[in-house]
Amino acid sequence: MLKKNLAVTAAVAGAIALLSIPALTVAAKGKPVQVANDGRAKCYDCHDEVKALKEGSKHAKLSCKVCHDKLDAHMSDPEKNKPVTLIDAALCGKCHKSQYDSFFEVNYEAPARKEKGTPTGRSPMQDKLLAGHGFTFEHDEPRGHAFMVIDQFAVDRFQGGRFQFKEGWKGVTSTGKTWDVLTDTGKKLPETAMAGNATCIQCKTSDHLLKWKFMGDKDPRAKWDRSSNVVDVAKDTNNPLGCVHCHDPHGTQPRVVRDALIQAVEKDPKGNIFAKNGATDLKVIDFRGFRKIGVMQKTDSRMMCAQCHVEYNCNAGTQWSDGKPVKYDDIRTNHFPLKNSLQLLKHYQELNFFDFKHAITGARLIKFQHPETETYAGSVHDKAGVQCHQCHMPKHKGKDGKMFSTHGVIRPKNHVKEACLGCHPKDSVAKKAYEIDAVQNYVKGKMRKAEYWLGQLIDTYAAAQRMGVSPAVLDEARAKHEEAHVLWEYWTAENSDGFHNPDLARESLTGSIAASKAGVKILNDAMTVAKKDEPKK
Repeated sequence: MLKKNLAVTAAVAGAIALLSIPALTVAAKGKPVQVANDGRAKCYDCHDEVKALKEGSKHAKLSCKVCHDKLDAHMSDPEKNKPVTLIDAALCGKCHKSQYDSFFEVNYEAPARKEKGTPTGRSPMQDKLLAGHGFTFEHDEPRGHAFMVIDQFAVDRFQGGRFQFKEGWKGVTSTGKTWDVLTDTGKKLPETAMAGNATCIQCKTSDHLLKWKFMGDKDPRAKWDRSSNVVDVAKDTNNPLGCVHCHDPHGTQPRVVRDALIQAVEKDPKGNIFAKNGATDLKVIDFRGFRKIGVMQKTDSRMMCAQCHVEYNCNAGTQWSDGKPVKYDDIRTNHFPLKNSLQLLKHYQELNFFDFKHAITGARLIKFQHPETETYAGSVHDKAGVQCHQCHMPKHKGKDGKMFSTHGVIRPKNHVKEACLGCHPKDSVAKKAYEIDAVQNYVKGKMRKAEYWLGQLIDTYAAAQRMGVSPAVLDEARAKHEEAHVLWEYWTAENSDGFHNPDLARESLTGSIAASKAGVKILNDAMTVAKKDEPKK
């Protein structure tokens, strides 16, 4: 046992308490901790990339055994005996308790099970405008990160609603491991969809980091790939994303692990949305041709949050050019465009991919995910150098009296003092809250108008089709639907109601309204001509 008069760093103290590692020697207060005979040197014989990350870092003195089990067997026969890697956030929580506890604290400010397609939701006309897509069965507004896996599985569009809370509706506040909270009924419920795929789950969890090859390609070393059975992958998913998604466990450097993000940055290292002065602070490290990680010298939470808070494609779909299916063996089913609402229609056309056809017009439509990062890029706050964590993860004083960044991820609108007044000290909470309201109310107004005109376009299309308007005219109107949809639906998926970039929101949504009106006019003009050409009775 360690004596009370010996001081250790918080990290080593937590590691000792957790694993009771032998062969540790601890120096007196004020001197560095020495760790002897911990096997690091032998690990470095093969893992030089780990040595480069670990040595000289805050975790340098931690034994490899803190996070890896069965190392003795592995060292005796590396190929036959693979080590067990512990990536559960609870391990990090032994030393970083305030951060860990704040991550799993229930945020009661976030609406629980609130569908976007309700009158007070983000997209009241969702069922009509997304007709033919599984999201019309249930598309909820987001809750906190602690629920990200549970909420993905316990939704009516995911695998027929077969996964339900063990304790009924009381389970909605449970933040434990997925399969302590949910149960598999094995039954498809009525009015549900069979959506879900293995790639989508990679955003929500860190559980598969060592079971998933870069980009989800098939590999004998990988347990899962893009074409894996989604229920099997779900059953192997127990935790929401962990600390290792954003913090390198070897050297504590800020990092990213999401493969499609790394690929997108590597494709355009100088011109991607994170680049400053033609460069991106991201060093990509290849782990034996299996995984890649991207390590940063300084925290860039824009990029760290972009592992999930982006528009990305993880679905099978169809080619624009010839209508042929795009299946999960195609790399396009794991793709980050890193483009905003004004650029995405052209991007997906050039990628030769769309998600689904509208049930009434047959328009080829994209279903967007949560594009906060691309929306924020180039905004006033982005140009000022503000990063995501400064507004959404402000510093708080923990129970131990020390300051830490909250990992619960707040909604700044409800915490204006912590999120805004650090940069705007001359303003009051009431003033900043009023300004936020002004932006969001204005943008939501444009969203409702865009929805109205999209609805008019759909209704007018149906009327024109019944009247027998020519296929060429219907094709022209359908193209306007495709344009208007992208410029609108992006904002139902983006979660700031325009606050991340009000100028982009206005340009995009008014563009949607204009495109819908143009489509309505094309159809009305054709119907007027058709009526004139009708034989008189």
